[in-house]
Amino acid sequence: MHAQGKTGAPLSLVEYGDYACPDTGRAFGVVERLQLHYGKNLRFEFRHFPLVDAFPRAMPAALLAEAAADADAFWGMHALLLTHQEQLEDEDLARYAERFGLPDTGGTRAHHERVAQDMASGRERGVHGSPAFFVNGTRHAGPNDFSALSQALGVNTG
Repeated sequence: MHAQGKTGAPLSLVEYGDYACPDTGRAFGVVERLQLHYGKNLRFEFRHFPLVDAFPRAMPAALLAEAAADADAFWGMHALLLTHQEQLEDEDLARYAERFGLPDTGGTRAHHERVAQDMASGRERGVHGSPAFFVNGTRHAGPNDFSALSQALGVNTG
């Protein structure tokens, strides 16, 4: 789990996502817009939920994100992966690792364990696909657009 925003912020948004899933890719811009709109009032958490049967490149991408996290570069890698979903082959991931000065593309036991923990927490919460959002602790069942997520956050988007 990776978080942006202060602990105890009045609003919370948790996303279970998959770097190779087009819906997660589309949600990336929505989350950025929500963060800009709500600023310090919103805490955002991203948790891995790679759908490896549908998207075989999802797991290698998640492992690379975890390798980046070890170098305090998770959010930069997160953005790069989500904006380059059509380029997640091994050579692409190696290029991204090099761009961030990482010694490899991930895959250590610790990286696998962190992804597995996120997936397990998602399954415990009833997640079956991505992206899956939890707004202020409650599963969001509506569309994953700015308007619907803002309404779920319970704040006037004015």
